[in-house]
Amino acid sequence: MIGIVVVSHSAALAAAAVDLAAQMVPSGGPVVAVAAGTTDGGLGTDATEVASALETAASPDGVLVLMDLGSAVLSAELALELSPPDGHEVRLSSAPLVEGLVAAVVRAAGGADLATVTAEAENALAPKRAALGPAGDVAPTAADPATGPDGARLTLTNPQGLHARPAALLATAVGDLDAEVVITHDGRSADAASSLELMALGAGPGAEVVVTATGPDADAAVRAVTALVADGFGEA
Repeated sequence: MIGIVVVSHSAALAAAAVDLAAQMVPSGGPVVAVAAGTTDGGLGTDATEVASALETAASPDGVLVLMDLGSAVLSAELALELSPPDGHEVRLSSAPLVEGLVAAVVRAAGGADLATVTAEAENALAPKRAALGPAGDVAPTAADPATGPDGARLTLTNPQGLHARPAALLATAVGDLDAEVVITHDGRSADAASSLELMALGAGPGAEVVVTATGPDADAAVRAVTALVADGFGEA
């Protein structure tokens, strides 16, 4: 599993963002190391602290670095010069800090590789753009539903439908299975391993979704999604 580093000017902001992301994956998430604020409790970033965080989060699968403001980028770049990675890749991402961290933690917990997690983080504003922008501005991936049976038709019974936490639970549940899982709602389809695409479906309480899957673990994937929906994602 990849490691993640959060570089922020504010220790309080970083702690809150990490706590929010951790709520999406109650167990089994990636290591998230933080380098935030100055040693005297002020606002700022320190390349030495970032280098230490990079060592804490080091993984053979790679490390993703998320930053807030401009000088955080400079500190991260300097940290890589001070402490070059030892045989693993480190990517500095332009993703938004809070939304990107939540998306990255969920996708990493599902076993995705560094490139996939990075792409997920950098597309983290898509659900917000879809909600606030013109109709059709941003939509879930327009992939055809997986071939096979018509799929399982499920009705969302939890109070808020596929919002952040249920979407994260679904993505994590299918992320490490050997299956391509698609969830369709109102004519739009989403990769079930992507919490961002799931949220962008706009499936609220009482909505009907169709789950289709292909691959060796297809049946297990459909059962996992069905069980989560039947349980109301622990919210009903």
